[in-house]
Amino acid sequence: MKVLWIEDHEPVRDMLAIAADKAARARVQVDLVLAPTLMEAERRLRLERFDLIITELTLPDSYDGDMTIARIANMGSHRIAVSSAHADRESIVATAHRCGCNIAAEPVFKANLPYNRFIQRPEAMLDFFFDQMAEPETRQHIAAA
Repeated sequence: MKVLWIEDHEPVRDMLAIAADKAARARVQVDLVLAPTLMEAERRLRLERFDLIITELTLPDSYDGDMTIARIANMGSHRIAVSSAHADRESIVATAHRCGCNIAAEPVFKANLPYNRFIQRPEAMLDFFFDQMAEPETRQHIAAA
């Protein structure tokens, strides 16, 4: 799975880079690309195809969460997931979902992400990515099977 993670907080990017390196060494099928700004993400989206884009809502070059998602959604047919500490993340994601955006309906509170588990168990990071790809009703069917 090829994932673009847009994250402006450098310590978080560092932990994700370590987790991606551990995943590669463990032969977990994750290709993680990190971008610190929306402009860098758009540059990568013009050059590469991604299965999943995970983004913060407010970035140094995009303070409006709705606009951040709109710009990413207009760059291709990839799945978008929100990992943010932004207070309005639920309403922003709900609006994007109602507008037909291919977005995970449940945003993730960034501070609760298990970065250390991603490093210790690279398959946990891949599981997290797959969870962001599935719709809630699909997750229930998978859990029941």
